[in-house]
Amino acid sequence: MTYTESKSDKRNHLESMLMRESLLDREVQKSTEPKPDEAPVIRMLPNAHVVKIGGRSILDAGRSLMYPLVEVIGKCLASKKLILGTGGGARSRHVFSIGIDLGMPAGVLAQLAQADALGNAHILGALLSPYGVVAIPPEIFGHLLPLFINSVPGVIFTGVPPYSLWEHPPEVGRIPSHGSDAGCFLLAECFGCKTLTLVKDVDGLYDRDPKLESTANFIPTISATELKKRKLETLPFERILIDLLANSRLVEQFQIINGAVPERLEAALNGEHVGTIIYADK
Repeated sequence: MTYTESKSDKRNHLESMLMRESLLDREVQKSTEPKPDEAPVIRMLPNAHVVKIGGRSILDAGRSLMYPLVEVIGKCLASKKLILGTGGGARSRHVFSIGIDLGMPAGVLAQLAQADALGNAHILGALLSPYGVVAIPPEIFGHLLPLFINSVPGVIFTGVPPYSLWEHPPEVGRIPSHGSDAGCFLLAECFGCKTLTLVKDVDGLYDRDPKLESTANFIPTISATELKKRKLETLPFERILIDLLANSRLVEQFQIINGAVPERLEAALNGEHVGTIIYADK
């Protein structure tokens, strides 16, 4: 990369492939995709596993679900590097109700949700402290994550992405589209992690809510494209993940498992199919 002087206006320009291009041009955007003979997008943490621990579905259930799950997580930490994300659970839903009633925009709700998720991160950190795992403050988490994950067996973070006041306006309503599921996905995508597992209170994805309809059909595996076409009324994860997966470069799939059967987490981290796998059909 060198400086060159423009013959027409005598101005200095930085010599690069995007020197005088509009970054909004579709052809320019396409040109940034690596060609077969060029280096692909790097994986910064290819051996780390991202695990989202549900707030409402798991943490809010208390010791009956958390203690057995913490025991399994501790066992996994002996051989695997884990990045654990948390959601806000019932507290976020409560503050959403108050905020919506007061007319708060989605950006304010997103900021409040991050505070609730951080509280759950500290709770999980306390439970896992005997294993040397603690919650990392969001202000330094992203920048120092490689240092942390190579120094200790695992780290915990608030899964809610830091869009805060800049949260994207949702298509419907005011509840932020990017919650802790999305934050865990985006982190796994950015750092090129080995697996992404969402720990919920259901066995996986169903065509209807299995808690309300006993005849709901289990879906063991499905592509992001097919899932989007089916337009299911309810999902056990944030709907924005369907679009994120379709556009991802490094995350090729994620798995939803039931945290009430904690041994499934160890199996999922070992690459076993023990829930529902959503994959990108590219």
